[in-house]
Amino acid sequence: MKKSLVRVMLIGAAGRMGKTVLDLAQSDLELEIAARCDLGDSIEPAMKNCDVAIDFSQADSIDEICRAALQHGKSLVIGTTGHSQQQRKTIEQTAHSVPIVLASNFSVGVNVLFWLAQKAAELLGSDFNPEILETHHKMKKDAPSGTAKTLAEILKAVRNSEIPIQSIREGNVVGEHTVIFGGPGERLELTHRAANRGIFALGALRAARWIVHKPPGLYSMQDVLGL
Repeated sequence: MKKSLVRVMLIGAAGRMGKTVLDLAQSDLELEIAARCDLGDSIEPAMKNCDVAIDFSQADSIDEICRAALQHGKSLVIGTTGHSQQQRKTIEQTAHSVPIVLASNFSVGVNVLFWLAQKAAELLGSDFNPEILETHHKMKKDAPSGTAKTLAEILKAVRNSEIPIQSIREGNVVGEHTVIFGGPGERLELTHRAANRGIFALGALRAARWIVHKPPGLYSMQDVLGL
C-alpha cells in the first residue's frame, strides 16, 4: 500500500525561507505543500486541510497560528525567531495539546554545534570564558539571532552565568555563529557557517515529516536528529 504524503501548510511562503522551503519541497517524495499563507492571509481555513504547518513568518503571527493548530489538532514546526516571553509561553501552552518542533535553527550542523558547545563548556571548566559572535545579513530584524540565544542558554545552564553575545548585521551573510572559549594561554573556537538557506529548509522539512503523529509536547531539532 502506497504511503500517503504528509500535507504541509507553509506560513510565510513569500519570505526568503518560505521560498526556499517551497523550492526544496518539490523534490521531496514524502510530502507536499498543500497550502500557503503569507502576511494578511487567514491561517485558520488552510490549517484544517494539512497534517503539519511550517512557520517561517513573523513572531506576531504566533497567537493566530497556535489558535488554529489547537482548533484543528495539527502539528507545528516553528522556525520563526524573535518571540517575546509571552509568545514563547503561548507556544509552550499549545504544546500541551499538539506536538510542536520549536527550533531557532534547523541546520544539522548547527544542532551539532549546540551539542559540542555544551560538551566543551563542561570539559574546559571555569578557566575558559565563553562568548558568542554571530553575523547575519543586514535585513535580519532580530539581534541577537535565535541561534545565538540558544547557544547562550546552553552555555548558561553549564556555567550559571550570563554569556556575552556580539551581533553583526552586514551584507548578504546567511548566518555565521562562533563560540569562543578564552582560557589562560589558549583559545578554542567552534564555528558554523551557512552557505545557503537550503540547509535550514531541508531541516524544517525533515522536522515536518518527523513530528506528524508524535504525542503532544515541545520538541527541539535535536530531538528530531536523535542527539
